[in-house]
Amino acid sequence: MQDITKVAVDAMGGDNAPAEVVKGAVDAVSTRNDIKVFLIGQEDAVKEELAKYTYPENQIEVVHAPEVIEMAEPPVMAIRKKKQSSIVVGMNMVKQKEADAFVSAGSSGAILVGGQVIVGRIKGIERPPLAPLIPTEKGVSLLIDCGANVDARASHLVQFARMGSIYMESVLGIKNPRVAIVNIGAEEEKGNALVKETFPLLKECRDINFVGSIEAREIPHGGADVIVCEAFTGNVILKLYEGLSATLIGVIKQGLMSTLKSKIGAALALPSLKKTLKAFDASQYGGAPLLGLNGLVVKTHGSSKATEITNSIFQCVTFKNEDINGKIKDRITDQPIEQD
Repeated sequence: MQDITKVAVDAMGGDNAPAEVVKGAVDAVSTRNDIKVFLIGQEDAVKEELAKYTYPENQIEVVHAPEVIEMAEPPVMAIRKKKQSSIVVGMNMVKQKEADAFVSAGSSGAILVGGQVIVGRIKGIERPPLAPLIPTEKGVSLLIDCGANVDARASHLVQFARMGSIYMESVLGIKNPRVAIVNIGAEEEKGNALVKETFPLLKECRDINFVGSIEAREIPHGGADVIVCEAFTGNVILKLYEGLSATLIGVIKQGLMSTLKSKIGAALALPSLKKTLKAFDASQYGGAPLLGLNGLVVKTHGSSKATEITNSIFQCVTFKNEDINGKIKDRITDQPIEQD
């Protein structure tokens, strides 16, 4: 019997909900038959969008959640008060094992709070980090943490490195992934207090391939497979990365359309250019998993379109099939950090 991955999707979260979220779910189930999607949100609005499509109806179920947590709401208060919101209902489905994963483009704060309070951390995990894949010259790298733990400690960063290594090895198939800590120089003695404290601990970890420090300019070149940092630094890197990519693509398109000669050249170069630009389209990699929880929670961009929602759902299938949580429990939480 085929193993079905059950994914709860927040149909009301994000700038383009519910239209793009519903389309992403429909595209996912129309592509694969090993997925069951629960679209969680205001039933009438969700069903109105679903009515626009033809899809395998047995693979999508609408779960009514009348409340919506808005982006500006205080996360803790919202999680406590809005028990019938799409985020809380979805998180509870994961907690109660009614769903294998939860995907949302909604409030980052509410998703982080709900993940820890409702789904809960794996025993032994100190802090769950957000870990998106970012495009590089050599493929992709995992940026961990990009927004969950601003005031992290050295022990947290060590766990981030180990979880990130497991993820890249299991999901991306990268054997012995290179792990680096974000720093302002390559020398071990450089960095702030947190980096200086964490560096020797990472060197002592025998279950990761620690390659030392990585400067920000080396990240796009693929200088490491797992990029370790606390959330403030990670979020700045991610936002700059996304903004610069969008700006460069816009400038390139503008330049190609500026003259008749450039338009002719653009027509000839278009197939190769599209392939190159697609490699730097982060939406094809799905969302950022919140690693170290008792179930999978994936945060996608607030501006997510259908493609990112679809790929985030596919990401959940891989996460389950590779038993990432089981590997985290076996390799991290059931044993102390190995040291020389």
